[in-house]
Amino acid sequence: MPGMATTSTGGTGSASPRGEAHERLARAASEWAAQDIDPETRAEARRLIAGARDGRTDATAELEDAFGGRLSFGTAGLRGRLGAGPRRMNRVVVSQTSTGFAAYLLERAARGDADEPPSIVIGYDGRVNSEVFARDTAEVMAGTGVRAFLLPDPGPTPLTAFAVRHLGVSAGVMITASHNPPRDNGYKVYLGDADSGSQIAPPVDGEIAAHIDRIAATPVDGIPRSTDYTVLGPGVTNAYVAETSAAVLAGLPQRPDAPGKTVGADTGLRVVYTAMHGVGSRIARRVFVSAGLPRVTPVPQQDHPDGAFPTVAFPNPEEPGALDLAYRTARGIDADLIVAHDPDADRLAIALPHPDERSGYRRLTGNELGLLLGWRAAERERASAALGARAVAGTLACTIVSSPALKAVAREYGLGYVETLSGFKWVSRVPGLIFGFEEALGYLTHPRIVRDKDGISASADAIAMVRELASEDRTVWDLLDEASERFGHFASAQVTLRLESMAAASALSTRVREDPPREFGGVAVASAQDLLLPGSSEIPADVLRYDLDDGSRVMIRPSGTEPKLKVYLDTFSDQGRARRRRRAAERALGALESAVRAYLEGLQRGRAEAMSAGETSGS
Repeated sequence: MPGMATTSTGGTGSASPRGEAHERLARAASEWAAQDIDPETRAEARRLIAGARDGRTDATAELEDAFGGRLSFGTAGLRGRLGAGPRRMNRVVVSQTSTGFAAYLLERAARGDADEPPSIVIGYDGRVNSEVFARDTAEVMAGTGVRAFLLPDPGPTPLTAFAVRHLGVSAGVMITASHNPPRDNGYKVYLGDADSGSQIAPPVDGEIAAHIDRIAATPVDGIPRSTDYTVLGPGVTNAYVAETSAAVLAGLPQRPDAPGKTVGADTGLRVVYTAMHGVGSRIARRVFVSAGLPRVTPVPQQDHPDGAFPTVAFPNPEEPGALDLAYRTARGIDADLIVAHDPDADRLAIALPHPDERSGYRRLTGNELGLLLGWRAAERERASAALGARAVAGTLACTIVSSPALKAVAREYGLGYVETLSGFKWVSRVPGLIFGFEEALGYLTHPRIVRDKDGISASADAIAMVRELASEDRTVWDLLDEASERFGHFASAQVTLRLESMAAASALSTRVREDPPREFGGVAVASAQDLLLPGSSEIPADVLRYDLDDGSRVMIRPSGTEPKLKVYLDTFSDQGRARRRRRAAERALGALESAVRAYLEGLQRGRAEAMSAGETSGS
């Protein structure tokens, strides 16, 4: 497609610079519509053009937003709103992206970094247009000379990540927007061969983006397409279920008095499960049954894929209200555990009975569950090493904004420990990895099977853990107390500031750099680290770290996928027993959170005043 004009400032009217820019944009949108292969988005583009030419401000604003730039391709691939235009997710953008990615794969094969011809597996979730985009991707890949394999049904993201390694292909694409709002979709990219099925990382994203930009400058009707691709049967899914359940089973402790029986198998654990209107239910339940875990009671309103997500305002188990139906179902059967996946089942949340909650249940934070699953992985490695008469080996990893509690586990068990930049494209690449997590409910419990976060395998391990505790007449809350006494108590919280755009989030982060905090709530900043500065990080990142005099930590970064500024807070106490440690750490956390919120409010006021002053001087 031809490059889209940017909007100029100036007065109104067709003769003004702004009016001329609008007309150029309308002409570019008309060219787009003439080549659009989707009648729905073609009609949408023409409605916007007509509305803008009629002087409707809403149509003009939408036209500028949809056609005034391009959806950028990065390490997360693409993610954006459905709709017409190069800044939306649609069949034209998907076709151009697939052609550019195919060009990269062919180039990679030509230089010997992948098999020739290259190959790709394509999966998709249950969102609006996911299957359409997946078939477009398969047709374009086949048309450009890449051997394409399409998974047969909507499925979870971990299945596609698994398929890249299982099939030994050069790459993978997953059509998903994970837990984004209903009208979003995305294009997530994996690499095979030496990358072992991990997500792309720099500089590969830039190389692919350059190919996409080149393709986007040519007419879309010149993109080759073919139906000569393979629709796979159930084999990949069956293999994923078999390998995942076997890995879970291998880590279950056996009863010494009953050979062949795992600890807790007869506890009668009652588990409620929600797929959050996503694609995890069928495969997750197969894994649970195959691993000898309890059959779950589904939340019926949320058990089948529905891209409208009708029962939740935001399909993310972290969001307030998202688990309300699960809580109601759990109360109805007096459940011992709630398991929740996000719509593409790469994230996991669990909740358990708690007397202090109105709902009757409390959800563990990502850091709490990450600590427990990491501890479980360390125990599993110690047991395996003892059986094999070898030294304990391997590495625990988490992202830099996750709780440092995992470091204490690694130290006690003699394991390696690595903190990575945010995202499983980094966590999955840690050498010798045996477990990795991020605080945003992402867990990688079996790296030999999947090189990405996997809510299904993690949920199987979580159910097994709760069942074993029940056999000892203990709860997860008891286990967290034990962790506090063994490793110290780590308390964490997150402050999220929603802004009008991702650019605004980056701008606010820049203001922090220009006027950095010297204290929070009277506690001085002992050291500061800016990961954008040369030498501060192997890969530069828009992250600011502040370590305080009392051992607390503040991490600030703009979100990479949403218009948010995120602040991560961590405090620690190792004085006294578990209850005292918890209270001390949480008291410090409350004071730190109040101080950070006050600091952010001051930043926003300063930003608003600066913008107001700029408007006044320009009027």
